[in-house]
Amino acid sequence: MSKKKSPKPTLGRCELCLREDVETTEHHLTPKERGGTFLGTADLCIPCHKQIHALFTNEELAAGLNTLESLRANETVAGFLRWIRKQPPTALPRVRKSQHVRGKR
Repeated sequence: MSKKKSPKPTLGRCELCLREDVETTEHHLTPKERGGTFLGTADLCIPCHKQIHALFTNEELAAGLNTLESLRANETVAGFLRWIRKQPPTALPRVRKSQHVRGKR
């Protein structure tokens, strides 16, 4: 059985941190495994996308963090956004999953 390839990142604006000229990937606001296959998506830069999945389980994302507004309102995400906005568009910081997320998978 062949595995589907992820779409290649495209250059654009991150809908979460609002940085311009960054590589973006499609983020399912409701995870696909939680019924979000045909629901809304957002174009996120790679650091924002990785950070979201490092901080939260798919259950948490589906239950209450399934809009850009709810993600921005989260205290931890807000701190990350303040920091990432100061970084150049080419920055790809190292992201580690939180212990909270590592323990859930």
